[in-house]
Amino acid sequence: MEKNQNIIVGISIGDLNGIGPEVVLKTFEDHRILELCTPVIFASAKTLSHLKKELQLSLNFYGIDHTDKILPGKINVFNVWKEHVEINPGKEDKKIGKYAYLSLKTAVKALKNNNIDVLVTAPINKHTIHSEEFPFQGHTEYLAQELGGESLMFMVSDHLKVGLLTGHVPVKDVNKHITEALIEKKISLMMQSLRRDFGITKPKIAVLGINPHSGDKGVIGTEDDVILRPTIQKLNDAGLLVYGPYAADSFFGSRNYLHFDAVLAAYHDQGLVPFKTLSFGNGVNFTAGLNFVRTSPDHGTGFEIAGKNKADYSSFSEAIYRAITIYRTRQEYDLLLQNQLTSQKNRSIKTSEN
Repeated sequence: MEKNQNIIVGISIGDLNGIGPEVVLKTFEDHRILELCTPVIFASAKTLSHLKKELQLSLNFYGIDHTDKILPGKINVFNVWKEHVEINPGKEDKKIGKYAYLSLKTAVKALKNNNIDVLVTAPINKHTIHSEEFPFQGHTEYLAQELGGESLMFMVSDHLKVGLLTGHVPVKDVNKHITEALIEKKISLMMQSLRRDFGITKPKIAVLGINPHSGDKGVIGTEDDVILRPTIQKLNDAGLLVYGPYAADSFFGSRNYLHFDAVLAAYHDQGLVPFKTLSFGNGVNFTAGLNFVRTSPDHGTGFEIAGKNKADYSSFSEAIYRAITIYRTRQEYDLLLQNQLTSQKNRSIKTSEN
C-alpha cells in the first residue's frame, strides 16, 4: 500500500456500551480533520451506522475488509466483524468486552505490520474485557507486550506532563514495586520521550515523594530517604536535570509544576487526580517508550452518560492531534540523529585516511 502524505490513524473502538463510539463519531463529523489524517476505525460499518443513526450524526463511512483498501480523504471502517451486535448503553457486558478486544487486537496487528502509522484507543472497561485472551490490567500493559520497548504511562497536555512510576498497582503494593532500578528506568524513558517525542533538548523533571510530606525525614515512612533521594542524587551526578522528592499535596496547587517539563508521580492517583483536574478535556494518555505511537483520551467509558448524546469529544480529538504531532516530531528527531551519526562516521573515515 502506497502511503498517503497525511498520517494513517488507526482507531480501536473500545467498549461499545460506553461513550467511546460516540466521541469517535463526533470527532469525524468535522471533515476538516481529514486534511490532517486518514482514519481507519476498527469495528463494523453496520454497528457504526446503527450508532450514527441513534446519535443523529451526519457522516459517511467507507467500509473495507483489508488495509490495502484504505482510501485517503474518507472515514475508513475496517470490518472486524459483520454480525449484529446488541448494544445496551451504560451496561457492563462480557460479550461487548470481546468485541473491544477484537477491535484492539486487529488494530495492533495493523500497526505492527505498518498498515497504519499511529494508534488511538477509545476507552475500554477493564472488567468486561478481562479474559484468558486479555489477562491485562489495561491498554498499557497489553501494548507493552505487543509493541515492544519499555512502556511509560504519560499523561500529557500543552502545560502539564505527568508520568507514573507505578501504573495499575494497588496502593497497598506501591512501595514493594519502587526500587532504584525502576526509578532509573522510568526517568530514562521520560527523558528520552521528552527529547524524541516532544522536541525538548534538556528536559527538567520533578519527582513526587512516595509518602505524605515526602516522609518528613522518616517520621511518615523511610522510602523517600532510603530510595528516592539517593537515586535522584545519583541521576543529578550523572548530569540529568532531575529534582525532588517534592511533597505531592502542595506541588500542583502552588503551580510548581510550571517550572518543569514533566513530573514523575509515585503511583496512579497521585499523578492522575491533579492531571485530570488541571487538564481534563485537553489531556491525552500517551504510552511513551514503545516502538509505535499510541494515545487515548484522558477519560473512561462514561457509562453514566452513554447513549445520552452528552459525551464531550474534545479529549479524543486531542488524542488524534497529539498522536500526529508526536509521530512527526519523532520522525524529525530520528532523521536528525541519523544525519548526525552519518556525519560522525564520515569524519571518522576521513581522519583514519589521513
